[in-house]
Amino acid sequence: MSKTIPGVLTFQEPAVTPVPVVFDSPHSGIDYPDDFDYSLSESILRMGEDTYIGELFAAAPEFGAAFLEAHFPRAYIDPNRTTTDIDEELLDEPWPGPVTPSIKTRSGIGLIWRQARPGWPVYDRKLSVAEVQKRIDVYHQPYQNVLMETVDGLREQFGAVWHVDCHSMPGVSDERSPEGPGVTRADFCLGDRDATTCAPEFIDFVAAELRGMGYSVAINNPFKGVELVRMTGTPADNRHSLQIEINRHIILNDETKEKVADFDTLRANLTKLIGKVCDYAKAKVS
Repeated sequence: MSKTIPGVLTFQEPAVTPVPVVFDSPHSGIDYPDDFDYSLSESILRMGEDTYIGELFAAAPEFGAAFLEAHFPRAYIDPNRTTTDIDEELLDEPWPGPVTPSIKTRSGIGLIWRQARPGWPVYDRKLSVAEVQKRIDVYHQPYQNVLMETVDGLREQFGAVWHVDCHSMPGVSDERSPEGPGVTRADFCLGDRDATTCAPEFIDFVAAELRGMGYSVAINNPFKGVELVRMTGTPADNRHSLQIEINRHIILNDETKEKVADFDTLRANLTKLIGKVCDYAKAKVS
């Protein structure tokens, strides 16, 4: 069922005969909650958003795929992290549950961001356990739950499911990037956590389609995929999950947020890709 939780998410069912595909955009949200009392410039904070990614993949339901999009900003709480990815430097008291910080947390961008960029702290105070738990309960878990329910339902209905987790990336790496600073990135980076979250055939198919459109494509370099593809992708069980990162240089000006001149061409090409992915999945289960 299509549904909207105001400020949290929108989930759209297929507009035509369903196929076993779901696209999601966890980092394109721009609805800032009232209690998000960040202490730095909003323009700096917004550089972490996947601006326009929801728009670029919005045609998914027209081809039979489901589409899920977050409304809240990833800096407030990141649905692409585990609930144990707690940054204890942010808290005014010990976290009462398990804590398993990731490499992202050490960079200040764990479950809840400590810094937007190196040297740019998000808050001028510590957060309480209660407010972190509220963000988990009201924002993080509903998003992950809807995604997992959708993936599980499609797998049960069709015997297989394909999930595409949609993101954008800075065009050039910085000091906290996996490859080090100053590296110019490909137009697209596809990630499957080193061939563990989808069949090699699927990532090869998507890469070939993008290259056929004239784009450069990297595989698992620099981004392999984080929590959402990990939790949904088990190819041995016919659950295939792929992360797609788009270089922001072909989307927008990262400072002004203005779309580039060829934005409509990119959107048209991604709409074609959506159709190709849906046809691919439909052929696999027919």
